[in-house]
Amino acid sequence: MNSEVKKFPLLSTREMAANFLGIDPTSFDKYVRSSDELKRFMVGKQERYTINELEKFIVNHSIH
Repeated sequence: MNSEVKKFPLLSTREMAANFLGIDPTSFDKYVRSSDELKRFMVGKQERYTINELEKFIVNHSIH
């Protein structure tokens, strides 16, 4: 497992997910979080994201 991934818990907040992707939270909301294709886990009313799903989303939306 990548040592960078080990720094993140299994479920990441919006801010942590944005940090993992190297973008600001506002850009995360606009370009990533707004997509229905990003799988998320709900903790009450709070969305949480896994590193695996973030990586899949980025790979699936990469320009070839």
